[in-house]
Amino acid sequence: MERDARAFWLASPGRGEIRTVAVPPPCDGDVRVRALYSGVSRGTETLVFRGGVPESQHEVMRAPFQEGGFPAPVKYGYLSVGVVEEGPPGWPGRTVFCLYPHQTRYVVPVGAVIPVPPGVPAARAVLAGTVETAVNALWDAAPLVGDRIAVVGAGMVGCSVARLLAGVPGARVQLVDVDPSRAALAAALGVGFATPDRAEGECDLVVHASATEAGLTRSLELLAAEGTVIELSWYGDRRPAVPLGEAFHSRRLTIRASQVGTVSPARRRTYAERLSLALRLLADPAFDALVTSESSFDELPAVLSRMTSGDLPGLCHRVVYDPPEGHDRPGG
Repeated sequence: MERDARAFWLASPGRGEIRTVAVPPPCDGDVRVRALYSGVSRGTETLVFRGGVPESQHEVMRAPFQEGGFPAPVKYGYLSVGVVEEGPPGWPGRTVFCLYPHQTRYVVPVGAVIPVPPGVPAARAVLAGTVETAVNALWDAAPLVGDRIAVVGAGMVGCSVARLLAGVPGARVQLVDVDPSRAALAAALGVGFATPDRAEGECDLVVHASATEAGLTRSLELLAAEGTVIELSWYGDRRPAVPLGEAFHSRRLTIRASQVGTVSPARRRTYAERLSLALRLLADPAFDALVTSESSFDELPAVLSRMTSGDLPGLCHRVVYDPPEGHDRPGG
């Protein structure tokens, strides 16, 4: 069994590299995982790549198996899907999801991996962390039957939220984005679409996920009186202006934060239970629309550079680690 692996490291802000790293033998209660796929969390990982994590958030932003520290050098990431090569009885051969950085092989405690359910392709399971964020957002938002809802920002998180909201009986759900081409994506997710200037107002609930001042402003404008904005955007080292003048107080509007680092107090669930739910929800093939680009692991340093500069737009980027025979490949 190989004792070395290769991992993606941010060597300095704006410069990534592939490094050889030692992988220890598994102890009792550990599993050794061979990566099949990983996903790039575009918003968070491009923020990390450019060195934009504020010093006050260095500890809060740590990933579960991160090595190094912000701004760099740091090994960061948390959307890994692999197959167990070695572990306790019943685990070898199972496909699992783990909140682990981009690395070809790794050893973690068995409690750190969640089995990918039958019927969920390993290639789609890289979306589990994003769908988990959406699950937490819906627990915080508590949408009701027949609600008028807008999701502002058609990124990975916004689209995942929109797909889950599409299942609320009688709800009017509209995905709002400045890019008109996202209309086709909204259709694939089973929801309506509008550009910000054409979005339907009088919303009971708006979920904001654009990470822009303009998006937050428009979210507040779309609310009915007593309505709520669930703020999913994380702005890093930026200081967005929040429009709390004009009718904000007279209409008794609410802005409420939702963050996946804490399980919503509205639901008594463990982190593992929430992640398991997200994986079960990924049996829905509509989520395939969120994966818009793909590369090999060796290309990852260049890919993250292009994503950060804006040269590689899109939603989820999937990294392929040459899956062994018997495991599904994208589109297979």
